Amino acid sequence: MNEPTAVRRRQGRGARERILRAATELFTAQGINATGIEQLSTVAEVSKRTLYQHFRSKDELVVAYLRSLDDAPQPVAPEQPTLAAASPREQLLAVFDWKPAETMAPFRGCPFLNVSVEVPDPGHPAHELAAAKKKRCARRLADIARQAGVADPETLGEQLALLFDGAAARGLALNNRHVMAYARSIAETLVDAALADAGRGSP
Repeated sequence: MNEPTAVRRRQGRGARERILRAATELFTAQGINATGIEQLSTVAEVSKRTLYQHFRSKDELVVAYLRSLDDAPQPVAPEQPTLAAASPREQLLAVFDWKPAETMAPFRGCPFLNVSVEVPDPGHPAHELAAAKKKRCARRLADIARQAGVADPETLGEQLALLFDGAAARGLALNNRHVMAYARSIAETLVDAALADAGRGSP
């Protein structure tokens, strides 16, 4: 059977980018497991054959989707130019100023957490990538805490990373985009206590 003209016309240059855009849109809106290859190819305006030419499996597409997110600016990325001149304290708290786009769609929380739930096998490449991202975020926060001079930067980094992930998960459960404001107030308490201890010379 001949493919629809619209699909056949869009199979050339840019197909990979359209597939990734479709994956980002659909995986974000409805999750990985609820998104099928047929829907992906329809939204990307490519045939399934073309999709498989670029991505040998759905698993490979999921990994590419996560890598594309990893390359984009993320909430835990204090090295961004807008924060380059901020104090370490401001950089740590800026993590909780993340404001997801206001849409009518349900709040989906953190895509890396979502993937780790939908792909529970810790040995799966997508799960490994999500876990690695979470570890890097905690290390980045610890690096900033170290710059601030706190006595135990690794602990503060893990605490803030846990606080962020917990808020993202609660926001997903409650379909609430504003939970980060509460998390930020807790973060202020943690950060200021650590800075105060550093100022008193606590070990």
